[in-house]
Amino acid sequence: MLSHQQLAAATRIGMLTRERDTATACGQALQELGRALPFDAVTLLGIDPVSGTHVQIAGVGYTAATSQALAAEFVSTPWYANVVRQELPRSISEDADDPGPRFRHGWFYAERVRPAGFRDGLTGALRHDGRLVGLVHLSTEGADTYDTEARQLLASILPALGVLTDPTAHAERLDDLPPGAGANLVTAEGVVRVPGRAPAGALQDEDFARLVEVFAHCGGLRLRALWPVGSEWHRVVLRRCALGPGVGRTAVLVHQERAELPYGLSPRELEVLTRAARGQTNRAIAQALFLSPRTVHSHIEHLLRKTGCASRAEATALAVRDGVLRPGPEDLDHFVERAPAAREQGARRR
Repeated sequence: MLSHQQLAAATRIGMLTRERDTATACGQALQELGRALPFDAVTLLGIDPVSGTHVQIAGVGYTAATSQALAAEFVSTPWYANVVRQELPRSISEDADDPGPRFRHGWFYAERVRPAGFRDGLTGALRHDGRLVGLVHLSTEGADTYDTEARQLLASILPALGVLTDPTAHAERLDDLPPGAGANLVTAEGVVRVPGRAPAGALQDEDFARLVEVFAHCGGLRLRALWPVGSEWHRVVLRRCALGPGVGRTAVLVHQERAELPYGLSPRELEVLTRAARGQTNRAIAQALFLSPRTVHSHIEHLLRKTGCASRAEATALAVRDGVLRPGPEDLDHFVERAPAAREQGARRR
């Protein structure tokens, strides 16, 4: 029967999922885990969503290098498949009760576990939003430590550890996404799905993907814009963020939601307004868009009337303030939002 201390520790681990500082919360979760289950060493491993490798997020008695090296070997063994397949965590002492190959009889136990002085271990697969996101492994020098009750207790804690471990669940700036917005995290190595969100369809557009790539290297914090996705327009936002603990990688959060062009603007008027907001003259806009200066002048008059702006300068301020823009990669220096010091340096360069 579980003790009051064990139940309290499990409850506190669940409450840690609300913490914003997940790196600290993961360390605290292992402290609480030590109050619920005995161990001489423990490692909490997350799966890097881009590389697929296991990275240690928190550990006691395991260095990150050792834990990650052991995980890289363990995932290639048949025992890893057993851990992932079963809801009840696997233990060395209860190995005989489970189907599949016996861990005690395998090379991993003989060459890695026993030489380290451990006689029992308990491993659980961590999941969040239906995805495998990591592992937790407890080791002890005493034999026959983890019985069925210990396995069941760890099983009850695994969902909370899964939330804490999932790097995409704790990427910065995900909490305030608009309801129903599609989203992805874009890193230098690839595109990562955001749990519970449809993909950002704009990323299928090569021009938009290039815009994201340039944004990732420009030092900006945020860019708001309008972008066509198929036959519909969407409001898109690019924001620099960091993935969760252990990954050590920055990303661009891209999210989009369907929106009509504001103020009744036409796509051409939006394009003209974007170039005007860059500071281009009517003649320069005409040359870039293969229009006559007279046509550009008419577009300017129409968009001023639609937006209710009294001047070109007022329309420019509105476009930048509200993200009424359809920028290209060459426009980012003009439109990205930066930290105050970076804005001053950029202004001096221009």
